[in-house]
Amino acid sequence: MSPISTPRLTLLPIDLPTYEALFIGPPELSQHLSIRVPDVLSEFGMDIFDYTQAKLIEDHKQGPWWLYFFIHRADNALIGVGGYKGMPDETGMVEIGYEIYPDYRGQGLATETAQGLINRAFEYPEVMLVKAHTLAEMSASVRVLEKCGMVFNDAFDDPNDGPVWQWQVKRSYLNRLVVASPPTKSSQP
Repeated sequence: MSPISTPRLTLLPIDLPTYEALFIGPPELSQHLSIRVPDVLSEFGMDIFDYTQAKLIEDHKQGPWWLYFFIHRADNALIGVGGYKGMPDETGMVEIGYEIYPDYRGQGLATETAQGLINRAFEYPEVMLVKAHTLAEMSASVRVLEKCGMVFNDAFDDPNDGPVWQWQVKRSYLNRLVVASPPTKSSQP
């Protein structure tokens, strides 16, 4: 499991020893990684860490397809978490997700992170498509995905998140077509 390097960040795959430190607490994680770590690792709770640790224990070869810590090299600080939502499926699709901590938002780091994840996914020949989801509203997350070359693909209701928009980018950047545009407020029921 090798890290992903972007201009300002190192996206570090979370391995089993790092999960152990993470579950002891931020001071232990800080010492383990030799970086500054915030008290809250995700505004979405700790369930994702439990789930991905279990997946990694089940099959360590899945490591590159789960969570990464986003480390700001100049600040020597943990500034976010995210990665993939599992290995490529039978069609060659992977999904990305990411969270940048509040103090580091608005600096282009989410775009840098998402692009790094997309680029790494396409290093694997079996990956044909990278997807992501946002809430069904124009937001900073939508702009991040658009800057990374993703196009709107679908709108649907997610059982956990409610109305969401699905975004995608195909391996063949040059041949991709915009399939649709996100619905506008006036076109929503």
